[in-house]
Amino acid sequence: MTSPTTEEVWDWLSEVPDPEIPVISVTELGIVREVRREGDTLVVAVTPTYSGCPATAVIDLEIEAKLREKGVTDLRLERRLSPPWTTDWIASEARDKLRRYGIAPPVEGTASGGLMAARAARLAGSSNLSVACPRCGSARTEKVSQYGSTPCKAAYRCTDCLEPFDYFKCI
Repeated sequence: MTSPTTEEVWDWLSEVPDPEIPVISVTELGIVREVRREGDTLVVAVTPTYSGCPATAVIDLEIEAKLREKGVTDLRLERRLSPPWTTDWIASEARDKLRRYGIAPPVEGTASGGLMAARAARLAGSSNLSVACPRCGSARTEKVSQYGSTPCKAAYRCTDCLEPFDYFKCI
């Protein structure tokens, strides 16, 4: 088999679902940072959503399995921790998929400010980030817990439709 192009590899990786949120791929999540060749070796750089993410090993296995299925034999996965992953890297299509799946996507632009953005909101008297309900679209929501179904999500509920939902935290 001839060596696949990096574009082909990106296409293949777009078929690898995130194990915790299978409606989006690892490329849409923005954790695949680079695909390159070093001689005959295909190198895929992956940045975990955070350094302690329990899904990181599964993601690596799924990426390797997909590429081996496509005939790649000489492969190396790199864990890239710098720059750290941010929710700003989530593709806009993935944000829509999260909503349709029942998960509120990260509020855009809040990750760039990180802790300072959260501190500024507290100083302004806001105790809750305005998170729209992914089910009915209402902005009348409240945080139930900082911790949701996975470490990267918080538990919210809508005060209009009364449905609980996960919010993908800004990182």
